[in-house]
Amino acid sequence: MKRIRILGISILVLAAVLSFSLNVRLIYAQNGTYSIQNVEHQVQILYSGNVVIRETITLTGEATEGFSMGFPYRYGNYLLKGMAFDEAGILPMDLDVPLGGNHSGFYGVKVTFPEGTPQVFTVIFIFSNTLLTATSSGYSLDFPAYPTFTQDTARCNVNLLFPQNASEVAVTKSDGNVNATSFFKENLLAFTNSPATATFSVPAGAVQPMDIDSISRLITISPSGEIRVVDNYHITNKGAAAITQIHLDVPSSASNVAGKDEFGRILTPTALAETDSVTPTTFFLISSITVGQASSITVEYSLPSASPEQSASFSFNLDPFPVVNCYVVSASLQIIPPEGAHFVEPQLSSVDPSTSVTRQLFQETLEIDKTGVSFVDHAVSSTSSLQIAFDYNPLWVSLRPTIGVWSLAIVGSIIVSIWRRPKAGAPKRAAVPRLSAGLSPDNVRAFTEAYEERTRITQELRILHARAQKGKIPRNYYKSQRKTLELRVNALSKNINQLKENFRSAGGAYANLIRQLDTAENELSKARTKIRNAETQHKTGEMPIEDYKIALAEYQQQKEKLEQQINGILLRLREEIH
Repeated sequence: MKRIRILGISILVLAAVLSFSLNVRLIYAQNGTYSIQNVEHQVQILYSGNVVIRETITLTGEATEGFSMGFPYRYGNYLLKGMAFDEAGILPMDLDVPLGGNHSGFYGVKVTFPEGTPQVFTVIFIFSNTLLTATSSGYSLDFPAYPTFTQDTARCNVNLLFPQNASEVAVTKSDGNVNATSFFKENLLAFTNSPATATFSVPAGAVQPMDIDSISRLITISPSGEIRVVDNYHITNKGAAAITQIHLDVPSSASNVAGKDEFGRILTPTALAETDSVTPTTFFLISSITVGQASSITVEYSLPSASPEQSASFSFNLDPFPVVNCYVVSASLQIIPPEGAHFVEPQLSSVDPSTSVTRQLFQETLEIDKTGVSFVDHAVSSTSSLQIAFDYNPLWVSLRPTIGVWSLAIVGSIIVSIWRRPKAGAPKRAAVPRLSAGLSPDNVRAFTEAYEERTRITQELRILHARAQKGKIPRNYYKSQRKTLELRVNALSKNINQLKENFRSAGGAYANLIRQLDTAENELSKARTKIRNAETQHKTGEMPIEDYKIALAEYQQQKEKLEQQINGILLRLREEIH
C-alpha cells in the first residue's frame, strides 16, 4: 500500500513537471517566433557632443508580444530621448523595462507593433555629451560596442560617424581592438554586454560640447507674406575650453542671416556645408563663453515668402525647430501673422497638446512648446514639417490708418469749430519755431527713435514676464533675457532724459511738448498700475467678475487714449525735422 502511494505521488509530480515544461515551451514558441537577421548599429557624435545611436533592425517572423532590446545599464544614466519607427510612422516604445530572465545589469526598452511586425524598423537613442571626454590629443567616446537583444543576431554591422576630418581612430572593445570607424560581428549572442571606448582626433572647433537649455523662435509674417524669423539660443559651455566661435543650424532656405550676442553686438556669420534641411552657420563671438558659463545668442533671418493660394489665403511649410546638430532641452515657437489674419492650418484638433492658438481682438498667435528637440525628430519626416495656412484680407492694412485719419478728422472738426467761434480779444496763436537754438534735427530724430525703441523693448519685457509666469520658458533663460533687456532700457532711458533736458532748456514749443509728454507718461503709469491692481483683486476674489470687467475696460480705454496722446506728441516732434 505504501509503495502504491509513493508511485502515485511520483506520477503526479512527473505530470506537473511535464505540464510546466510544455507550457514554458509553448510560451517561448509564442514569444520567440521571430529571428533577428541583421542590425545596423550606427553611433554618431553631434556637434554639441551629444551621442546618437541608431539601430536599424531586420526581422523575420512575428513578434506578437513586442520586441525588447537595450544596452548596459550604466548608459541609461545618460539617456535623453528614445524613439522607434518604421516606414509607416512612429511605434510605441516603453523605456527602462527589464529584459527578462535572470539577466540583470541592462537598461531595456520594449517596442510594440500595433499594425503587425514590420520587416525593418529603427530605434534611435540620444545621450548626453557626458559620454564624450576631451583628451590631450582629441576626444574619447564611451559607448556600447553592440546592442543587447534577448535573442541571438545573425549579423551586426557597426558604423561610427565622427565629425569630418577625424583621424587617429582607435576602438577598444572586449572582442578585439580595431583602428577603423566600421566593423561587424557575426552571430551576436543574446544579452551581449560590451562597453567600448573610441579615441579620435578632429580639427579645432569640429566638436563643441555644450548644453542648449532652450531655443525661442519668433516668426512674424507681413501683410505681403514676407517671413522674418528670430531664434534665441540659451547655451552653456560644457567643453574643456572657452567658446570663441559657434555653429548653429539655420534652415537651408534662409537668407539675410545675421547674429547678435546677449549685449546686442553684431556677430559675423559664415555658412558651412548645406544639408537637406539645415545649413550649419558659424558665428564668431566678440566675447568668448568660458567653461561652465551660460550665454544667449540671437540669430535672425528671412524665409521664402508665404505664397497666396487665393486672394485672401496664404500657406507655407515650416520646420518648427530646425535643429539637427545638437540637442535642445526646451523649445518654444511663436508665429504671428498680420493683424486680422485667421489660422486655418494646423487644426488644433489634429495636432498634439503642445500646440495652441492665442486670440486677441485683432491678432492671433500660434504657439508650440516642445521638450527634447533633437536629431531624433528629423529621423521621422512626418514630424519635421508643419503646414501653416491663414486667411487674410488685405483691407486690414488700411484699418489703423483709416481709424487714425477719422480720429484726426473728428478732432480737427472740433478744433475748427472752436477756432471759428468769435472770441473778443483772442490772442493770435504763436507760431512754433522750426528749431530752437542749441537743437538740431539729429537731436529730435535721436529722441523719437530712442523713445520708440524703449517702448518696443518694454513690451518685450512684459511678454517675457508673462511667458515666464506661465512656465513656457526656463527660469535661467528668463533671468538672462530680462537682464539684457533691462540694461538696454536703462541705457535708452538715460539718453532720453538727457535729450529731454535739452528740449526743456530750448524753451518754447519744445519745452511745452516735453511737459505734455511727462504728464502723459505719469498718467499712463497710473493706468497700468490700476490694471495690475484690478487683475490682482480679481485673482484674489476681492473684485467680482462684473466689476472687474467694467474696471478693466475703463482702465484699458484710459491707457489706449494716453498711448495715442504720446504717439501724437512724438509725431509733432518728427514734423519739426522736416
